[in-house]
Amino acid sequence: MKRRDFSLQLAAAGVGAAWAGVARAQGKPIEGTHYTRLSQPAPVSAPAGKIEVVEFFSYGCPHCYTLEPTLEAWSKRLPPDVVFRRIPVGFNALYENYQKIYFALEAMGEVDKMHAKVFNAIHQQRQRLDKEADIAAFMQANGVDGAKFMDQYKSFSVQSKVRQAKQLSEAYKIEGVPTMGVQGRFVTSGSQAGSNERALAITDSLVQDLRKPS
Repeated sequence: MKRRDFSLQLAAAGVGAAWAGVARAQGKPIEGTHYTRLSQPAPVSAPAGKIEVVEFFSYGCPHCYTLEPTLEAWSKRLPPDVVFRRIPVGFNALYENYQKIYFALEAMGEVDKMHAKVFNAIHQQRQRLDKEADIAAFMQANGVDGAKFMDQYKSFSVQSKVRQAKQLSEAYKIEGVPTMGVQGRFVTSGSQAGSNERALAITDSLVQDLRKPS
C-alpha cells in the first residue's frame, strides 16, 4: 500500500499548545535525524514572499485518514505567509484513481465539501471507489453531479495534474504517506521526527527558520 508511513493522531482540541510543548521539550530539530534537506530543491508554486507547505497523502492511506482532523486544525492556524496544499500520490493503480478523485473535486471547487466524505467512505464504509460507476454514484448521492464529476475525472486537465503530482512526489523523494514537504527544501515524517506531535512541530520550526535572513 505504501513504502513508508507515519501516523499523526493528536486530538484536534489544544493541538497548538501540544506542538509548542513538544518543541520546547525536545529542542531544536536535527537535520538528517528529524528531517531531511533535499539535495536538489523541488518546485514551489507559492507566490514570492510565501512559504509553501505540502502534505503528500492518499485517500487509501489509513494514517492519512487518522491525520486529517488534526491536519485540518493545524492548517487553520497557519500564519498568512504560509501557503498549504495537499498533493495526492499514486503509488499503485488504486491510489492513482484516488488522485483523480481529488483533482476532479478540486477542479469543481468541491474539496471542502467532499474531502472528509471520501475518506469516510473508504475507511468507515469500506467502499473502494475504484470503479467509475461507483465513484459517480457516490458523488451523486452526496450532492455532486455525477456526470459532470466524471467529465472532470477523465479530463486532460486532471491527467495533467496527476503527472505534475508524480513529478513533485519524485522531486521530494516521497516514499510513503503522509509526509510533509516544506518550501521545496525539506521533508519530515512522524517516524523520522520521533513522534507524532514532533512531526508537525518540526514543520513549524522549518517554516520559522525559512523566515530568517540567510
